[in-house]
Amino acid sequence: MALQMHLLRKAKSLSGSSLSTFPSSSAAAAAAVGDAPPPRLPPFDHSPRSYKGPLADEVFQKRKKFLGPSLFHYYQKPLNIVEGKMQYLFDENGRRYLDAFAGIVTVSCGHCHPEILSAITEQSNLLQHATTIYLHHAIADFAEALASKMPGNLKVVYFVNSGTEANELAMLMARLYTGNLGMISLRNAYHGGSSGTLGLTALNTWKYPIPQGEIHHAVNPDPYHGDFGSDANCYAKDVQDHIDFGTSGKVAGFIAETIQGVGGAVELAPGYLKLVYDIVRKAGGICIADEVQTGFGRTGSHYWGFETQGVIPDIVTMAKGIGNGLPLGAVVTTPEIASVLAQKILFNTFGGNPVCSAGGLAVLKVLDKEKRQAHCTDVGSHLLGRLRALQQRHEIIGDVRGRGLMVGVELVTDRTEKTPAKAETAVLFEKLRELGVLVGKGGLHGNVFRIKPPMCFTKDDADFLVDALDYSMSRL
Repeated sequence: MALQMHLLRKAKSLSGSSLSTFPSSSAAAAAAVGDAPPPRLPPFDHSPRSYKGPLADEVFQKRKKFLGPSLFHYYQKPLNIVEGKMQYLFDENGRRYLDAFAGIVTVSCGHCHPEILSAITEQSNLLQHATTIYLHHAIADFAEALASKMPGNLKVVYFVNSGTEANELAMLMARLYTGNLGMISLRNAYHGGSSGTLGLTALNTWKYPIPQGEIHHAVNPDPYHGDFGSDANCYAKDVQDHIDFGTSGKVAGFIAETIQGVGGAVELAPGYLKLVYDIVRKAGGICIADEVQTGFGRTGSHYWGFETQGVIPDIVTMAKGIGNGLPLGAVVTTPEIASVLAQKILFNTFGGNPVCSAGGLAVLKVLDKEKRQAHCTDVGSHLLGRLRALQQRHEIIGDVRGRGLMVGVELVTDRTEKTPAKAETAVLFEKLRELGVLVGKGGLHGNVFRIKPPMCFTKDDADFLVDALDYSMSRL
């Protein structure tokens, strides 16, 4: 909160500083807007229930008193969200918001999707919990359906409760299977917040000063900020250098998101993973794809993010969209790699419980039935096109990137230097909320708007979002 207030105060003094470096076209655009009315949310046929619960101030005070101080919240005045329906959220007053962040890229099919709710409720009424010491069809049915979505010999599933757990288990598998310890991840990556996955994560805002183990962070193949642009060969050479000069010559594995989520929707340089997978496998390691945010058709062009790079990993981790809000994650690998865990007992009390398995299977069915992958291609192309046109109107937009409905808009005060527009981002973030748009923020400096809505997000929603951005930027 203190940081946000500082940025907002700083932003109010920008008229004679960083924003004045923008060309006069921005000022002209603002003048042309004049007193144009703000954009309005698209119509939506749903009336929220009258809310009778505690209001925001009471909830906030209780949260501060009883929950950990590491929790943060969005907005100067935190929103008390009490209801959701498909791509929209409702606050305590019944006001509707366009959810363009999907509970941090978690609500895949839509808030309170009726078919998923039905599956969860039906299973809850029969059996909530028993663990895998007994047989139950739900976990087996879900594993079979999930395995059918995987390429190659990725056919064995371990269910967990989160993306962090999934990446912890994948790293354990890699080390046990190869007999090596060294792991390689990318700078700007986020793979979880446990003591183990914090080592894989490479953003200082998320890392505590604890030992991170045998982990190397390679140069990020970032086409916008990277020293080598989109040259995958130069970035891949850095991985080889880490192996040659930082290890015994052998590694346990390599892990990467195809489009970095927390890092600000950064898509890896084309062809990068194919080169690196070859390097890592020659060094005795296995390759892990973190699909926690990119999986299940969100990128539009492919069901899995790693497919955009033309590779097949040895292990795939997933969470978030797999459960549409349920605490659910999974690790999928080959029978050979999976067998390494049989040398001891591996048990997860809640992993693949009947309720989450029933809900997860319903998610897969809804995504197929409603053709959400194709929908992400269609709506995502429209959204990206409109954002890139907006970039031509507003110098503050340094980069528009992403695929499907996994999009990033990076804000800068200088396009040449790519200086993060921290204060301006804070102001726009608040203005979008006032207009009824909820987006995320990412990147090391928090200057990237993360637009990753539920996959039922429409072209009308995309137009409203872009119009809200245009309206807000024109009034900076």
